[in-house]
Amino acid sequence: MSFQSREEGGYEVVVVEEARLDASLAEAFKNYLFDVIDKGTSALVVDLENVKFMDSSGLGALVAALKKLSGQGVIKLARAQPAVKDLFELTSMETLFPIFASVSDALEGD
Repeated sequence: MSFQSREEGGYEVVVVEEARLDASLAEAFKNYLFDVIDKGTSALVVDLENVKFMDSSGLGALVAALKKLSGQGVIKLARAQPAVKDLFELTSMETLFPIFASVSDALEGD
């Protein structure tokens, strides 16, 4: 499995275990996030420590999950690598997905 999740501090922490979050993995990632949300979770932290590269399809999977929450939840990002963080800044998506230096910071931060 390319993803794992656990409940921590009122959030579902989703760990992406792949180095690339691109078109080859985006659909599975979106489906995984949808499954987590369908189980009743409305607060997610996505741990991107392992992800060295993300393209627009990976970003699209996150946007789709945020839309599924219909404004009734939050998706925070943790430990984004520089290239991934740059993608969010370049697309101004860091306004929708707050990025934190660590999972614990994401669990505590607003």
